[in-house]
This record gives sequence, structure tokens and C-alpha cells, in this order.
Amino acid sequence: MPSEFDLIRRHFLRPTQHTALAGGDDAALIAPRPGMQLAVSTDMLVAGTHFFADTDARDLGWKALAVNVSDLAAMGAEPRWAFLALALPTADDAWLTAFAEGFYACAAAFGVDLAGGDTTRGPLDVCVTVIGETPAGQALTRAGARPGDELWVSGQPGFAALGLWALRDGLRLAPVGRTRCLAALHRPQPRVALGQALRGVASAALDVSDGLIGDLRHLLQASGCGAQIDLSALPLAALTDYGAAHEVALRALLSGGDDYELLFTATAAHHADIAALAERLDLPLHCIGRLNDRPGEILLRAADGSLQPPQTTGYDHFA
Repeated sequence: MPSEFDLIRRHFLRPTQHTALAGGDDAALIAPRPGMQLAVSTDMLVAGTHFFADTDARDLGWKALAVNVSDLAAMGAEPRWAFLALALPTADDAWLTAFAEGFYACAAAFGVDLAGGDTTRGPLDVCVTVIGETPAGQALTRAGARPGDELWVSGQPGFAALGLWALRDGLRLAPVGRTRCLAALHRPQPRVALGQALRGVASAALDVSDGLIGDLRHLLQASGCGAQIDLSALPLAALTDYGAAHEVALRALLSGGDDYELLFTATAAHHADIAALAERLDLPLHCIGRLNDRPGEILLRAADGSLQPPQTTGYDHFA
């Protein structure tokens, strides 16, 4: 049976682009470029909680890095380095080969060096730390939104939730929809280019991992604002076109999570800039509401103008 160090050498030591000293020593040596701040994020994926134990190893490798890169995207940062800690039930060489293939595919797509990490025996658990750079003083945070700002979301939230419900609960989707939703669940696409383009445009931002409503609450708490969401502005058509009933689609979009889209705010003066940005990036950007001065309040505005609080919340690991 290969040793821990054999596994690391075989699967996780590859040439790096911007790391002075990567894996194989007691610590990595990295340095930010002049004028840059470091943005650092850590996420853990646990079998049975964040993914099915029989999830394809390539998909898991991609997702383990992608969900962390998404955090950097939400800060407007450029991903640079990653550190990987793996707990493995057994030293399964074929599984590790596939996992590494998916992980390094994501790393190549977003310019990330694997700079170090650790392995141990235990229940399957993947923990990734990513480090990125952003020009000093220009990072996007959750705390900059103000009453009157418009509320935007990127891409198509809800696909990943439909994919999960199709696998776990037997939700019936059109074949093309099922394929698209499973891809969103297993291979999320961090909005790195969007995050960097929003520097100086967005007043606040975060990525949608635990559901749009749940994550919006974090932004509102940090910024001391409330929000109204216009139900007619939500991008529901793609979800219902794939066979989801309206109420199922609405629940997936508002509280399903695992989307890794960006939820952000900006002044109305930037509306045309954001519309142009959507065209330039070939990425739908939806203006779905507006912030107000009632801290923490979220109301949904129906087509008839009536207001109601959301009936769903975001994912909570300990709820």
C-alpha cells in the first residue's frame, strides 16, 4: 500500500506558475505582487453532508476547488494559490487519480497553483484553502450596500437545487434539463471575471452557496439594510422550462443553494454599466430588487404589488 508521501508525490506534486516553493517542504513560500492585498478563504466538503459518497471523483475534485474560488470571485479577487487537506477512508489510487484530474482541471481553468496540503486516514473529507489577490483597498465586501441600491444576481440560480432534488428525491425533469442541472450541481462555474469587473461598480457582493434568501440576509446584516425582491424579475423561466412546477422552481431559486452565482448591489447610476457588462461577459445579470432602510427586512413583491416575507430560508449546517 502506498504511503501518505507516495500519494502526495504521485497525485499532487505538479509544476506551479507563481509559487516560490510549493508542496514537499514544511511550508509553501508565496508572495503577493506589489500593491495587492491577499484574500483567503477555506471551505470543507464532507461526504454525506455536502456530496453523496458515490459522487464521481473528477466532479468532486473540480467542485472542491471551485466552491472556494467562488468566494474569491465574490471579493473581486484573482485566485492564485490553493492548499488541499484530504481525509481518505482508504488509499484508493484510481479514485485519487480521478480526483486529482478534476481538481487540476479547475486549477488550470482559474490560474491556481496547488501550493501544499495534507492527507490522513479518516471519513472522506475535503478541505481547501484558497488565496487570491486584489488591488489594495478595492476588495468587494458584504458591508458596502446602501438604501436605494439595486440588487442583482448573476447567471441562473436554482439549477443546482433541481439537480440535487432529481438525484435525491426523484424530481422529474426534461432530459436536457436534468443534464444541465446535474452539471450545475457537480461542476459549478465560479464568476471570477465578473467579480473582478465589479470592482468599483458593486457596492457589496457575496456568492450564493446557501440559498439566495439566506445569503442575502448576510449581506443585509453586514450593510444594515433591508430589501424588496420583485418576483416578476426573478429568472424562473429556465427552471420551469425544464419541467419544474412554478412553486418548486421558486423554492429552488430562492433557497436551494449550491449555485455559486454572485449576488451584488450597485447604485442605480451603474445600471447601464452592469447591463453592458452582462453583454461583454456573455453572462445574464438580473436586477431583482432594491435595498431600503429597514435593516434585515426582506419582502417579496408580487405582480399585483402585494408584499409578503419569504416562506423559505437558506441552508444552515446546524439547523
